Amino acid sequence: MEDLDLTTDELLTTTRAVRRRLDLTRPVDRSVVEECLHLALQAPNGSNRQSWNFVVVDDIGTRSSMADIWRAGAADLGAAAAADPRPRLPAERQAEIMTSVSWLNEHLHEVPVLMVATVDGRPEGASMFTQATMWGSVLPAVWSFMLALRSRGMGSCWTTVHLEREQEMAELLGIPIADVTQVGLFPVAHTIGTEFRPGAREASADTIRWNGW
Repeated sequence: MEDLDLTTDELLTTTRAVRRRLDLTRPVDRSVVEECLHLALQAPNGSNRQSWNFVVVDDIGTRSSMADIWRAGAADLGAAAAADPRPRLPAERQAEIMTSVSWLNEHLHEVPVLMVATVDGRPEGASMFTQATMWGSVLPAVWSFMLALRSRGMGSCWTTVHLEREQEMAELLGIPIADVTQVGLFPVAHTIGTEFRPGAREASADTIRWNGW
């Protein structure tokens, strides 16, 4: 597989959360996923402990069970949102996201590869320092993984809804939940087309503050 001809800036600004443009018909070579994960393992992490693990699943039966757990988590969150109908995003943006998420909800079991990333430790009752260290020790690696996928004409998105059913996913995949925290589930596939645009971030300049809030 040839890498896309992207500059560093293009790679950083066009790596999007991909759902509806995941190609469900094209197989994913294990060696490419492993190559992207090996690059991810170079990411900085707390005290260089490398306290991450990545459970990669291409078995169709296991993927189907994972998708069922994901859907159950999504249903839990949907019920909670219905009980608290306050808008969280502008209506147009909310509708766009829900259309994309609904597509993934319907097709997740068809995505060629599903990956669950984990980090050692549990956040319950932990200090803010410990929690920040935990997340900071795995998030850069996952982002590097997504960048590596993008550079190879592939895509993913960071999903967390299954964490409503973290215990069930742990039991399915044999993850030792008492000692390990799941941080997300990542569908992995080639993308339908490789052209992606930078996101709409015009208002983000208002979040940059110098020398104080």
